[in-house]
Amino acid sequence: MSEGDLNSVKKNAESKMKKAIDHLLEDYKTIKTGRANVTLLDNVMVDSYGQKMPLNQLGALSTPDAHTIVIAPWDKSSIQAIQKAIETANLGLNPSNDGSMIRVPIPQLNEERRKEMVKLAKKKTEDAKIAIRNIRRDINEQVKKLEKDAGVSEDQVKKANDEIQKMTDKFIKDLEALLVKKEKEILEV
Repeated sequence: MSEGDLNSVKKNAESKMKKAIDHLLEDYKTIKTGRANVTLLDNVMVDSYGQKMPLNQLGALSTPDAHTIVIAPWDKSSIQAIQKAIETANLGLNPSNDGSMIRVPIPQLNEERRKEMVKLAKKKTEDAKIAIRNIRRDINEQVKKLEKDAGVSEDQVKKANDEIQKMTDKFIKDLEALLVKKEKEILEV
């Protein structure tokens, strides 16, 4: 039974570490790269039909070229509300509409702005590393508790701690690889 408890704790650790990486990938979507990407507008909420709705539920979003996002609302009467929501979302974007669709030009990032975006990506990655290390600490405490409460042997505890450390190292390495990829994407002109 105690071996099963250890395996359960390790699976829990792996699951939580994967969630930390997924969270980082979601955070990365909000970092501008100078390239049009509909995920930039994922967090935009529009006042429509008396409630706040995600933008992607009000129209079709597309990127006809590398520097423009086009929104074709299903209900043309919501164009003004969509445009206002994008303007007030603090994304630094200036949408324009032609009566039937909204065009959102994505400005080219200058060198200074690209460096700021890289710093932001590094900070978000460091936050994810801290989250993974905190998960490791919490899991190691659970393993120690199992040693006391469930009578798990010292050898099993040492083996479990080693496996958790290897898992932590693997996830930290994955985070660093993601950061390198994101940096390249941001600095690409």
